[in-house]
Amino acid sequence: MAAAKDKGAAQTQVAKLIMALRSQGVTDPGVLNAIEKTPRDLFTPDLFKERSWEDSALPIACGQTISQPYIVGLMTQALTIEPRSRVLEIGTGSGYQTAILSKVSRLVYTVERYRTLMKEAEARFAILGLTNVITKFGDGGEGWAEQAPFDRIMVTAAAQDEPVKLLTQLKPNGVLVAPVGKGPVQSLRRYAGDGKGGFKVEALCDVRFVPLLDGVAREL
Repeated sequence: MAAAKDKGAAQTQVAKLIMALRSQGVTDPGVLNAIEKTPRDLFTPDLFKERSWEDSALPIACGQTISQPYIVGLMTQALTIEPRSRVLEIGTGSGYQTAILSKVSRLVYTVERYRTLMKEAEARFAILGLTNVITKFGDGGEGWAEQAPFDRIMVTAAAQDEPVKLLTQLKPNGVLVAPVGKGPVQSLRRYAGDGKGGFKVEALCDVRFVPLLDGVAREL
């Protein structure tokens, strides 16, 4: 009886979140369905389990965060992913954003600089049976040249300047979404390739992301 009550409460929380995302402009059916069907509590530390379905960012290990669902939805929607898309994600983190991407694309290549986070995310992908996610422990700023070019690229940490190296790993008509800026508040930007080597750049909104750091992390 208690389990059924808990399940009902969780379903109510999920429904409220989806309604909130719609009201904020996340309207893509595929993106909303992916968020609805992905158990965010699986990616949330035990200390914050009760807040799993809140529309807020939450702390995870290694000083990182699991992004606010609105930002996850907004960035995923902005990529305009197609079913056959190959997507590069810079910054695996908890793996929550990765899981969302996996539900709307053919393949997701994800790079993480913290080995601890990478291993924990891989375990979650296995629990969910995600077979279209390919992981790499490495420097996200370098991208994944061996697998380039990509149809879409998402950066989940703030680049100080325009992510030129990552843009070179994008197909001519591809799309890259990334927070860009040096301060505590950055500009979320969408780079859409024009097919001729140039990009149309659109500022979507102000965001707060951890910085995109060079190299891989040294962990104890």
